[in-house]
Amino acid sequence: MTKIVICGVAGRMGQRLAHLALTAADLELCGGKEHPAHEAVGRDIGEVIGTRHLGLTVSNTLAGIVEPDRVAISFTTPEATLEDAALCAVRGVPMVVGTTGFNPEQLAEFKRTVADITCVFASNFSTAMNVLFKLVEEAARILGDDYDVEVIEAHHRHKVDAPSGSALTLAERAAAGLGRNLREVAVHGRSGVVGERSRQEIGLHAIRAGDLAGEHAVLYAAPGECLELQHRATSRDSFALGALRAARFAAQAAPGMYSMGDVLGLG
Repeated sequence: MTKIVICGVAGRMGQRLAHLALTAADLELCGGKEHPAHEAVGRDIGEVIGTRHLGLTVSNTLAGIVEPDRVAISFTTPEATLEDAALCAVRGVPMVVGTTGFNPEQLAEFKRTVADITCVFASNFSTAMNVLFKLVEEAARILGDDYDVEVIEAHHRHKVDAPSGSALTLAERAAAGLGRNLREVAVHGRSGVVGERSRQEIGLHAIRAGDLAGEHAVLYAAPGECLELQHRATSRDSFALGALRAARFAAQAAPGMYSMGDVLGLG
């Protein structure tokens, strides 16, 4: 039995994690937290997510609900994740983290904080998306410099960071296949007279609209043809189910930083 605690349990992703955990025979939901000002704090988790009474109260801290035999799952903000990671590190609690939007300093701090615990950290927990990451790098390696690379992503109107963490990962994998440093060649959107496209650049473009769960496409284009590799999420369940799979992995794995590729055995 894998015991889990959900950070951001009242959020869109947190609610799906809770619902799916309650239906899994090998998972036990042991608690959830929200930021102190959230209206869900103090209420029963079951009431918050729209199911039966669970006898589990939404906390405003992980302090009373995490133990080394539990896995904390976090899809929240960089600031909240850093706070939760610090507590998990002190108590030796494994983590599954899908938070995006870290700036470089926050990301470095996060990695230092979780260095001595088990942590699965990924920009996307969908099984199919992680297969796409691998395919994108391989396609870039095969096609080479003769093909222009563009990454396009679309998410719901409430997403606060752009481009998405998954889009950045796709661009990084394409750059790796081409032997390029993404920081040196990334172009985020285009406006005005930007001049002819360079051969080395990798474009990233973000769409925010409606309730889109997540769409990503990588285009490889050369004169006369275009190859498109695409992933479309139809609900958050693809991400939530992957995160729960990662929690099962984290509960058994030795301390260290793992990717979803490690969980899936993709190498």
